[in-house]
Amino acid sequence: MAILLTNGNVYCDRGFQRTDLLISEGRSFVFEKPGLRHADRTIDCKGKLIIPGLADVHVHFREPGFSYKETIRTGSAAAAAGGYTCVCTMPNLNPAPSTKEGLQVQLNLIRRDSLIDIVPYGAITAEQDGRSRLSDMESLAPFVCAFTDDGRGVQSGARMEEAMRLAKSLHRMIVAHCEDESLLGGRAIHDGVYAKKLGVRGISSESEWRQVERDVELAAKTGCAYHVCHISTKETVEIIRQAKKSGVDVSCETGPHYLVLCDEELQDLGRFKMNPPIRSADDRDALREGLADGTIDMIATDHAPHSAEEKSRGILDSAFGVVGLETAFPVLYSRLVRQDGLITTEKLIDLMALAPRQRFPLPGGPITDGARADVTVIDPEASFVINPADFRSKGKATPFEGWEVQGKVLMTFRAGTPVYEVEQ
Repeated sequence: MAILLTNGNVYCDRGFQRTDLLISEGRSFVFEKPGLRHADRTIDCKGKLIIPGLADVHVHFREPGFSYKETIRTGSAAAAAGGYTCVCTMPNLNPAPSTKEGLQVQLNLIRRDSLIDIVPYGAITAEQDGRSRLSDMESLAPFVCAFTDDGRGVQSGARMEEAMRLAKSLHRMIVAHCEDESLLGGRAIHDGVYAKKLGVRGISSESEWRQVERDVELAAKTGCAYHVCHISTKETVEIIRQAKKSGVDVSCETGPHYLVLCDEELQDLGRFKMNPPIRSADDRDALREGLADGTIDMIATDHAPHSAEEKSRGILDSAFGVVGLETAFPVLYSRLVRQDGLITTEKLIDLMALAPRQRFPLPGGPITDGARADVTVIDPEASFVINPADFRSKGKATPFEGWEVQGKVLMTFRAGTPVYEVEQ
């Protein structure tokens, strides 16, 4: 079916232009001047943004192994509702994708149930624990976007160097959740103001940046491409900034919650608990500066759904993780673009759609004539209140509950097929 999107502001060649976009046989066709085109369906997109489908390199869809939290079907539906056409799923699953047989279970579910493109990660270690021997990386490499033990930092420098050398030989990247377990406190919660209020020690900033410091040195030594997950500290920003200046092949991501919240806003609710934690205002401001100056390459949600019971135990005892796919664009567009003027709409699109695909081997990309039609339509003026009851994800825990935001996703196309559309 051919669908014509008329009068929209289409983001192509790294800028917006008022034009028509024809989606036909899975491809996009851009017209310089509006006019009559043959189509089975015509949609007036006046005042709307038509952008490349978003891409998220850090999500947890929980299946296989933990489908009570999320499934490939519900996770991909949430992604489509958030404007995403491609995501990369983390390996803390059962079975873990540390062998080809373990990965195949997930690949079969993706093929059967996903509404969008899902490119999985392979585990770094055999037990996906940051400590055991290396996974069967050679057999996994053709089927994964990169290798990570997300949720666990690789504790041994020697093991990380071994992984980097093997990943480099396989033309794959090492992606790291950086957390030195020897530097963690007794009860793992948010460090800083809130932890002090409760009289306990939280997750220290040093537990993150010390391992980043180690790993960028190993990346320089081995020549392996290296990417840091969900950075949250001012020290990490500076380490990566200096590593890039010295020519290390390093990139990084941060999440929406680290850019718009600080620990002074935390509440004793499970929906404010994630790892790494929301940190100080100084850390938040350093992340925002790193985003603006290009030190931070992309934004990823770390979408991490849990059951309602697992998130009902307050900030001390709830499971780590919040959902984010259905809120990321409107929260960032409202706060960073519209309210604070920190970045432009174009820069936000680059961070959420183009930069991930430039760094990772992912399908989709810029809107050009003949390109695969991975396209998202957004109403930049539509305001709404974030209500978890409306989420397609099984997970409902978000620190943005009750926020009024702008930038509503209206439609998402994956390879020309509508995979999400707001009911009129």
